[in-house]
Amino acid sequence: MTEIDGASPGRRKPVDNAVRIRQRMLAVSLPVAAVLYIAAAGLNPKGTDQPILTMATALRVLPIAARHPGQLYVSGSLTILALGALAVSYGAIAALARNRGSALATAAALIGGLGAFCGAAVNVLVGVNLAAAATARMPQGTAARFLVTTFHSGFATAFLYAYFIGIVAAPVLMGIALWRSGSVPRWLAVLFTVSLEVAQQVQSKGIAVVLLYTLAFAVAMTLLAARIWQAAARPAGRDLEPALAAQL
Repeated sequence: MTEIDGASPGRRKPVDNAVRIRQRMLAVSLPVAAVLYIAAAGLNPKGTDQPILTMATALRVLPIAARHPGQLYVSGSLTILALGALAVSYGAIAALARNRGSALATAAALIGGLGAFCGAAVNVLVGVNLAAAATARMPQGTAARFLVTTFHSGFATAFLYAYFIGIVAAPVLMGIALWRSGSVPRWLAVLFTVSLEVAQQVQSKGIAVVLLYTLAFAVAMTLLAARIWQAAARPAGRDLEPALAAQL
C-alpha cells in the first residue's frame, strides 16, 4: 500500500494535465459553435432555410438556390459544423453542473446532442440537397417533386421531429440544471437558455439581423467557456464553487 500511495502523485500529474487539456478543448467548442452559428445564418441565402414540405415552397426556393448554389453549399456546411460543435458544447456545459443539477444536465446534454445530430442530417436536406437539386439538369417541377418527396420520407420526418424536440427542450433543461446547481450565476443560466432558443429560430435575413439576434448567444457561450476554462486550471479533485455563482 505504501508503494502505491507513494507512486500516485507521480502518476497523477500527467493524468491531471491530460484532463486539463481535454477540458480546455471542450471549453473552446462553445465560442466556436457560436461563431459557426452566426456565420452559417449570415451566409444562408434569404428564404432558403426552411423545410420544403409543399410544391409551392419548393418552387419558391429553387430559383433562389439556383442563383446562389455556392453560398448554399458553404452555409450548409457551416451549419453542420455548428451543430456538431453545439453537441460537444452541451457535454462541456453539463460538466459545470454539480450536485443537484448534475443528473438533469446529463439528460439535457444527451437530448441536446441527439437533437444537434438530427439537425445536421436535416440541414443536409435544407442546404446541400437543395443546392444540388437547383443546379441539376432537370425540369424545375421534377426538382421540386424530388425535394418534397425527400422531406416527406420517413427518414426526414423522424429526424425533423427529433431535431425540433432537441432544440426546444435541451436549452431549457440545461438552464434549469445550471440554475439548480448554482455553479454559474443564475442570470447566466437564463441568458444561455433564452439566447440559444432565439439563435436557433433566426432566419436568414442578412448578417445585420443575424448578429442582432445571436449576439447574446455568443456572449453566453463565451462566458460559459471562461467558466469551463477556469475550472480546468483548478487542482484535480477540487469541485467548482457553486456558492460564488449563486451570490452574483
